[in-house]
Amino acid sequence: MSIPQIEAVGVILGMIGLFAWDRFRYDLVAVSALIVAVVLGVVPADRAFSGFSNPVIIIIASALVVGRAIARSGSIDAVARRLLSPLHSASAEIGVLAGCVAFLSAFMKNVGTLGIFMPIAIQTARRGGRPISAYLMPLAFGSLIGGTMTLIGTSPNLLISTIRQQTTGQPFHLFDFIPVGLPLTCLALVFLTFGWRLIPRGRQGQAAAEDRFEIGHSLTELRLGKDSPLINRTVEDLEAMGEEELSVTAVIRGSRRSIPSRHWQLSEGDILLVQADPLLAKKVADKARLEVVGADAPVFAGSKSDELETGEAVVLPDSPLVGKTAKTMHLRHRFEVNLLSVSRDGQRIGTRLHQHRFRAWDIAVLQGRQSSLSEALISLHCLPLADRGLGLGRPRDGIVPVAILAVALLLAALGLVPVAIAFLAAAVAVTLLRHVSLKEAYDAVDWPVIVMLGALIPVGESLKNTGADDVLAGLLASGGAQLPGPVALGMVLTVAMLLTPLLHHAAAVLVMGPVAATVAARLGYNPDPFLMAVALGASCDFLTPIGHQNNAIVMAPGGYRFGDYWRLGLPLSVLVVLAGTPLILWTWPLR
Repeated sequence: MSIPQIEAVGVILGMIGLFAWDRFRYDLVAVSALIVAVVLGVVPADRAFSGFSNPVIIIIASALVVGRAIARSGSIDAVARRLLSPLHSASAEIGVLAGCVAFLSAFMKNVGTLGIFMPIAIQTARRGGRPISAYLMPLAFGSLIGGTMTLIGTSPNLLISTIRQQTTGQPFHLFDFIPVGLPLTCLALVFLTFGWRLIPRGRQGQAAAEDRFEIGHSLTELRLGKDSPLINRTVEDLEAMGEEELSVTAVIRGSRRSIPSRHWQLSEGDILLVQADPLLAKKVADKARLEVVGADAPVFAGSKSDELETGEAVVLPDSPLVGKTAKTMHLRHRFEVNLLSVSRDGQRIGTRLHQHRFRAWDIAVLQGRQSSLSEALISLHCLPLADRGLGLGRPRDGIVPVAILAVALLLAALGLVPVAIAFLAAAVAVTLLRHVSLKEAYDAVDWPVIVMLGALIPVGESLKNTGADDVLAGLLASGGAQLPGPVALGMVLTVAMLLTPLLHHAAAVLVMGPVAATVAARLGYNPDPFLMAVALGASCDFLTPIGHQNNAIVMAPGGYRFGDYWRLGLPLSVLVVLAGTPLILWTWPLR
């Protein structure tokens, strides 16, 4: 090996060591590896930031923004709950949840899909009195295997497409992965439906942020609009939507206030005083198409770019609100905020919101423009609480974000526009149409992953640029030459799968991809099946919590230990190798 080749391999090995040590965050490790590679000269200085201009970066960031808009729309949540409602066994619920996550992960970034379904899975487990740990690991594994079905489902598929373009001049297309990913996903889902019993029992996870901070029963006022399905229905029907955790304490009809029975019939224009956690009130309001009284009041000033925000805050003892009401304080006109909900140490509040007389330590949900909300909280001496993403007072977006994603997929699948352009346009569309705010759009992007990928792409290319990939490929090819083609392909798949826990899954592709392509060339085979094997192996890290962020995301809520993953993940990994290898060969012949 030449000195540049030794340096390139040394940088990669050092990076692997730091990833495995897990002392420093992965994006810092990747940037450090890039800097060392530039200093050594194995990455030219003028190519150091080429990774950030790669279309993969745009696709991933845009897919996360579109995914946030779809999550906010509530349409997927509604479909999932409808599918789960007739089920009563843990296996059926886990199978349906994992299936929803898997098939949605084919069209969204799998980390975003997992984020949508985790709260549903946790609530489903609690409602059935079952351990949350039985649900979350199958959910994470389902999101990983589901991402293998399309180009955009997971980062390894996007990165291997880039490597194929460098190798053959043509990238993989959007649905090239389905013949392998779809049947493999179906097999994996059957296994997860019953295999969840391999997860160790007795694991107790940490509560989610919204569960650690329980607001309790807040007073929120909801109005029945003309489109609400609750018109001519009863109070009991509304409370059933809240699964007995929401109660209607009063109904305002015209100038008359009544305390309703469960059989009280609702009419258009009724104002309902409900006691519930604001998160639950938001969900019920979306589902029943109820208007939050006082939301989006037209008195707010500000430009169209100055978007509305909703936040929770504690009324401190020295607040000018103490002893006053929202009406007497003129909150809208003096402070440019709306009062949407209020709670007092779990007590029921019997007055209208604008008549509620504040005390110290009351918790208020306030709505205001970005430019005025923080300033108002300071002026009112209110302590802001952690952002739970309430969205109270913001209307549900329905299926519009889903339709935008479908159009982007169609345009990309037909080859009318490049995938990166299609997804960037979709992200811009959901932002312009206010399905996500600009702040939410930027928050949706996983910036540490973006930085890591941008740094790793040129580091991975250094193996090819210095010829180190030929040397490494020669070592693998010498062993593979003595093996039948299918066995050599299975070996590459297994190596990629075993390398992923040591590296990030994206780094595993960037390291193994060029090597696998060279191995195929040395053995006289078509490079496509070997590239597919690398992408599949890097996507299917079921052995540890560190190879993919989805496994790490469920670790604390599920209460898992490091060694728990292989109990369910090892047999699933064997299934992927045994079934994935012939599926790849059937779709992408060796010659």
